[in-house]
Amino acid sequence: MAFTEVLLIKPVDGLGAEGEQVRVRAGFARNYLLPQGIALPVNRANTKYIESLRKARDLREARDLEAAKAIETKLAAINLVFAVKTGEGGKMFGAISTAEIAAKLAEHGVELERKRIHLGQGPVKILGKHVCSIRLHGAVMVEQGFEVVSENPIEPVAEEAPEADEREHRDDKKSRKPRKEKAEKKA
Repeated sequence: MAFTEVLLIKPVDGLGAEGEQVRVRAGFARNYLLPQGIALPVNRANTKYIESLRKARDLREARDLEAAKAIETKLAAINLVFAVKTGEGGKMFGAISTAEIAAKLAEHGVELERKRIHLGQGPVKILGKHVCSIRLHGAVMVEQGFEVVSENPIEPVAEEAPEADEREHRDDKKSRKPRKEKAEKKA
């Protein structure tokens, strides 16, 4: 397969930031990056343009880092509590996912994409205190705590006494007829 070098004009997830020179497959460059205006072919004429892009990227990254630190201080002051409906024994109906966390943060004035929020084992399905990690910037990662509580009183699970189960099991055995009797009736 043929490869080619291109200069990125815009950041591409998994590939690089603007102003970077990257090596990609020729077809990807020819069919996607170049026609979309995301990249330029590597040549001498584009080097000055790339230098200006690098300076712009450095300024943008510094601005983004400051904004991420400002959001980090806002998040430190926020206490998230989710009130959910529960059934018998405190079992939750539904789950708390990154979408609900992003919506709750938006209520507190912090707008985040839900792809920046990471829950360790997936959606939260149990009551209690939990932690999610939020990537605000490449250099800024925040651990945000939240609590999931029941909006209705938790009802204890109704358990039957094990003795009653044993008695019912014995009664079932008594009501059954032995197999020998069935065989004798047929004969």
